[in-house]
Amino acid sequence: MKLALAAFGVTPPPNLKAFITRIERLAAEASLAGADLLALPEYFSMVLAGVEIKTPDIAAELEYVVGAASQLLGQIVILAQRHRLHILAGTIPMRDADGKVRNRAPFIAPSGAVKFQDKQSMTRFEAELWNVSGGEGPKVFDTALGRIGVSICYDSEFPLHVRAQVAAGAKLILIPSCTASMAGFNRVRLSARARAVENQCYAAVIPLVGNAAWSGSIDENFGHCALFTPCDTGFPDDGVASAGPMNEPGLTFAPVYFTAIDTVRVAGNVLNHRDWQDVPPCPVVELM
Repeated sequence: MKLALAAFGVTPPPNLKAFITRIERLAAEASLAGADLLALPEYFSMVLAGVEIKTPDIAAELEYVVGAASQLLGQIVILAQRHRLHILAGTIPMRDADGKVRNRAPFIAPSGAVKFQDKQSMTRFEAELWNVSGGEGPKVFDTALGRIGVSICYDSEFPLHVRAQVAAGAKLILIPSCTASMAGFNRVRLSARARAVENQCYAAVIPLVGNAAWSGSIDENFGHCALFTPCDTGFPDDGVASAGPMNEPGLTFAPVYFTAIDTVRVAGNVLNHRDWQDVPPCPVVELM
């Protein structure tokens, strides 16, 4: 398959229609380039708060996007269907029936089917300042492209989150991220590289980028898109299959070969996947 990883900038749109048009341009570019899957960053949805919020107010920003979540998701589902793409719609904060807000990643099939991966572990900002709650644990999406896991930003720093997904059949882990410093981005980047090595899988990082003086929640954002691999037979020696420019919005395209993962897991110089015996449970969810 071919991935289109979208480093997404934080320039506020004038309205929802303009925001959707921006996403559609990325979807059209991805489709034209032959991509099968478009991945957006964690909290890309918070850029939408700039329609109403003109000065930093983290509570108001969150409430605005939570209120727009259903409409935003519905529009992105239409884009997935129109452009015949799988779309990881970054993350969108959503309020559950229990009244709690959770950081949720919608994974959309070209058919319009939608399933979700919650962020399980909250950062201090999410837990202490936003009062965003942790959600359900890891799952694996069984798609027409193969089995894929999503580990949202901080979750990727916990090896067992990804290990559960890989043990359930995932050969690609998508890691949408939103980090307010280079240190934060490096934690996610280095964790993704470690997950790729220890599980003999692909790990793709997709960050929010840029500075938003109008926002208290996404005021500073650092990173670059990248696809990481095992450092072994059939892969780059440094484990970097593809990497985009630092802190610049745009698409990074990256081919993925699941047959290469199959090969390295039986014929690599090391067999990390086989030799890690402690396997956490992880449900498999059909997304077709």
